[in-house]
Amino acid sequence: MSSNDAPVQTTLAPGARSAPRRWPRLASLPKHLTLWLAALTVLIPAYFMVITPFRTQAAYGADKLGFPTSLYLENFTVALRGGRFFLWFGNSVILVVAGVLLSTAVSVLAAFAFARMEFRGRRGLLAVVSSLMVIPPVVMIIPLFLFFSRLKLTSTYTSAALIYAGLVTPFSVYLLTNFFQTIPHEIVESALIDGASSLGILWRIIVPLSAPALVTLVVVNSLWIWNDLLIALVLLPADNMRTLMVGITVFGARFNADVPVALAGMLLASVPMLLLYIAGQKYFTHGLVAGALKG
Repeated sequence: MSSNDAPVQTTLAPGARSAPRRWPRLASLPKHLTLWLAALTVLIPAYFMVITPFRTQAAYGADKLGFPTSLYLENFTVALRGGRFFLWFGNSVILVVAGVLLSTAVSVLAAFAFARMEFRGRRGLLAVVSSLMVIPPVVMIIPLFLFFSRLKLTSTYTSAALIYAGLVTPFSVYLLTNFFQTIPHEIVESALIDGASSLGILWRIIVPLSAPALVTLVVVNSLWIWNDLLIALVLLPADNMRTLMVGITVFGARFNADVPVALAGMLLASVPMLLLYIAGQKYFTHGLVAGALKG
């Protein structure tokens, strides 16, 4: 064996220590457990709502959380026939579309003024508008009901749509203002030099660049209006004007003993918003984060 083939022996320099072994950080264990518990509190009810409508009443009584061995679709047929499902669905669509369109139009104009225009009291007014987000709707329901009663607008789509638009507008203004402020000033200044008006800048530059924020507003506000129960229950008491959430609540009370049928109606009611979220998922996270980073 030549001297070049001799085994090489490595020694540590005096005072040097071997690299410590990487053990899992026990400090992060409580955080991970908390996240797992939070996830389970959401996933278990969702699992229960999804699988129960596909089971018979007898199978549900035998095992509440058991996975269905076969798909039983009769519960959905009973849910569709047991109430005025499509009428309630149409009422909810009307209120969601009207409330979201009105709120978005007002919020875009207001946010553009807060973000791009200088006027006295701008910061204070924005702070007041943003603070309205923390007021719960339940404390305003009586004054609103009395107000619209004097205007003879109770039991109308107009009153409910105006209230929904007013309740979601503070959040919309806050989010859009922060997002508009992230748009480079150079783009707006170039448009001003070219002779563009304020509305032209808003419509041709700001709005197209704000697609993520606008999609976020549409998804969040539609979800809130769609799931609301209190306002629709108070202002729209007639059966032919009930929203889907109010109708499903009444329907669920009627089929309280038949849980699979009741949950079949609730699952059908959640499908439209799930599809809306999937359609806007590409922009949702980006728009929500971008609006929260500034401000």
